[in-house]
Amino acid sequence: MKESRKFDPRSLDVLNSPERLGRENPDIIWQELDLKEPRVLVDIGAGTGFFAVPFARKSPKITVYACDLQDEMLHWLREHLPEDLRMRIIPVKMEERRVPLPDGIADLVYMINLHHELEDRDAIMKECFRLLRPGGTVMIADWKKGETPVGPPQEIRVSGEEIAGGLRRAGFRDITDHPVLPYHNFVTGKKP
Repeated sequence: MKESRKFDPRSLDVLNSPERLGRENPDIIWQELDLKEPRVLVDIGAGTGFFAVPFARKSPKITVYACDLQDEMLHWLREHLPEDLRMRIIPVKMEERRVPLPDGIADLVYMINLHHELEDRDAIMKECFRLLRPGGTVMIADWKKGETPVGPPQEIRVSGEEIAGGLRRAGFRDITDHPVLPYHNFVTGKKP
């Protein structure tokens, strides 16, 4: 990721702010995903676990691999994981274009507020495809183009159409736009 696009870990308070629930509510996202008994989730760009923690709480059978490039994020996550989730949320150090997990491990791979930071979007889309089992779901939510009260600069935002195109190029099918978030594109696809 280009340094100017990368989230600054000194701003962790932004990732954990209560205001974030109003625009990126994990319960709304989970409900919209409508997953059938998922067991393994891969959170790419997990940051502080804002989504990993509530998603893991949806079922005692769920394990979340919380992947991030930045050591500061992984350290913060390890230090602040709720005790009851320490065995089910597993922090993973990833590389720019590679997540060190086995092929076909996941029922859901998701990236939230990360897509605009990526240097090689197609490479990470292919990585999402590799990580999913057949029938698994990929979900990408990122800032819409256009004015919003918060979010990254306009010039690095990615449209929903661009996200959908990247998913198609990676081999995903049943690509769907979910207009349930006020400031975000929310796009899903299925691995055939």
